[in-house]
Amino acid sequence: MCGRFVQSRDITDYLHQLDAEQDVISGYDRRPVNRYNVAPGSRVLILHNAADGLRIDPCHWGWAPFWAASKRPAPINARVETVTTGKFFKALWPQGRALVMADGWYEWVSDPRDPKRKQPYFIRLKSQAPMFMAALAEVHAGLEPNEGDGFVIITAASDQGMLDVHDRRPLVLSPEHARQWIDPSLTARDAEQLARDECLPVEAFEWFAVSKAVGNVRNEGAELIVAQPGTGL
Repeated sequence: MCGRFVQSRDITDYLHQLDAEQDVISGYDRRPVNRYNVAPGSRVLILHNAADGLRIDPCHWGWAPFWAASKRPAPINARVETVTTGKFFKALWPQGRALVMADGWYEWVSDPRDPKRKQPYFIRLKSQAPMFMAALAEVHAGLEPNEGDGFVIITAASDQGMLDVHDRRPLVLSPEHARQWIDPSLTARDAEQLARDECLPVEAFEWFAVSKAVGNVRNEGAELIVAQPGTGL
């Protein structure tokens, strides 16, 4: 987790849900984003703090420090248990805290009758409200790609119940805790505690089987999140 997600709404829908006290600098209009199959390696709109305040900017999904960039594929996720203490993400923690705005994410589950076959599931909030996934990012503001740009989504262990789908899940925060996460006045110690303690509980989510078409990154339509009957866990 998390290998694909959905960012489909109008940017103002996410900002309304977040209810940030600060103004947000964004060069994007009020048209829906309409991305139902966001894949690693693509540029994704994220919310982050910059010198001029809160900004929404496109950023590459995947990041590695300069000394590791050529040794392995850039990670797309970071484990909450180690992200604040390990050296790999030291350049991003804590000043690189960011939010990924989303409507849900996908997981693939092995068929118990045939482990070689996997069924994709879509996971969203039961309220179907926009969600905010905690992230770390290096962002150079602007519309043009920058070689150093990148972000990772922070993941936590899945509680009992969601283990049926996957043992890791994104660190999804309530709007209140999401606002705190990107507040530059939040200390590193308090941010670490927030990350470890405030992930929304499993009871806040629902999941259902969806079309295997999501496995092809060329497929991007809203039909990807339509429930498929007869394939539930």
